[in-house]
Amino acid sequence: MSDRSPFPPEMDPMRMLSEMRLPVLDLESLAAAQRRNLEALSAANRVALEGAQAVAKRHMEILQQSMSEMTEAVRGVSAGGDPQSQAAKQADLLKSTYERAVSNMKELADLIQKSNAEALTVLNRRFAEAMDEVRTMVAKKG
Repeated sequence: MSDRSPFPPEMDPMRMLSEMRLPVLDLESLAAAQRRNLEALSAANRVALEGAQAVAKRHMEILQQSMSEMTEAVRGVSAGGDPQSQAAKQADLLKSTYERAVSNMKELADLIQKSNAEALTVLNRRFAEAMDEVRTMVAKKG
C-alpha cells in the first residue's frame, strides 16, 4: 500500500484515473453545439406557441360564428308554423349544427397536429445535426 492512499495500488482510484486515456474535449465546439441545441429548442417552442395562438384565434372565430348562427336559428324556429314543419326545421337545424361542430373539431385537431409536427421537425433536425457533430468530433480524435 502507498503512504498517501488508503487503497492497495491495484485499486487506487487516482492511479486508475491517471492511467485512463480520456479524449481531449474541444470546449468551444461543445459550447457551440449546446448553443445550437438551445436555439433549436427555442425555435420549437416558438412554433408551438404560434400554433397554440392560431388554434385559439380559430376557436374564437368558430365561437362567434356559432353564436351568430344560433341567433338566426332561434329566429327561424320561433317564426311559427305548424308543429310538423317546426319539428322538421329543428331536426335540420340539429343535423347541420352537429355536422358543423364535428367539422370544426376536426379543423382544430388538424391545426394542433400540424403545429406539433412542425415543432417536432425542428427538434428532429437538430438531433440529427448533433449526432453528425458527435461523429465528426470522434473522427477528429480517433
